[in-house]
Amino acid sequence: MIKLAVLPALILFFYVYKLDKIEKEDSKLLIKLFLLGAATIISAIVLELIGMALLSMFFEKGETAYIFIANFLVVAVAEEGGKYLVLKKNTWNHEEFNYSFDAVLYAITVSLGFATIENVMYVLDGGVGVAILRALTSVPGHAIFGLFMGNYYGLAKRCEQQGYEDGMRKNLRKALGVPVLLHGFYDFCLEMNSGWFLGTFLVFELGLTILSVKKVKKMSKQDVAL
Repeated sequence: MIKLAVLPALILFFYVYKLDKIEKEDSKLLIKLFLLGAATIISAIVLELIGMALLSMFFEKGETAYIFIANFLVVAVAEEGGKYLVLKKNTWNHEEFNYSFDAVLYAITVSLGFATIENVMYVLDGGVGVAILRALTSVPGHAIFGLFMGNYYGLAKRCEQQGYEDGMRKNLRKALGVPVLLHGFYDFCLEMNSGWFLGTFLVFELGLTILSVKKVKKMSKQDVAL
């Protein structure tokens, strides 16, 4: 069962890894990013427990406001924030970070580290059905959030190299903010537990997946030195 839970993340990782064609990254760095990304499950759980406890003091669980704040400002911030901190701390000044596509590979690696541990937890509890469902939704979802994080992270690095400080700060904010918004909306639609929101989620998931596949291929072809 654990192998079934881990497999989707590995498949996605090697797919993106093969798209990094100009200069392959140090395997030790990638393993480190994957493991540290996996470790952020701990901080995410702690922050989410605290956030939910505080939230329940002001809203009833199940209220639209509760669901909105819980998913956008608690879960999404806790999870994407942890990934971002791991990414920034371990790659920003690393000598290997010298091509634009490196940012995408790094961010997706961190995200898939988190997704792997999260998936194992859910699959061990829910079984094969949950494994199949999450292999098609949640695990690719985390990879997509990582793609957008890496996109803006790479732009921020390029701005730094060009001495454009405002652009660097702006893109670093987007590297965290855009994944938080995507993640929050993703979870919010599912948590609302209604047919309309489920339909919205399916359209969102399909459209975002198609866009992301095209985007990652395009970024691979347009990979340039920083």
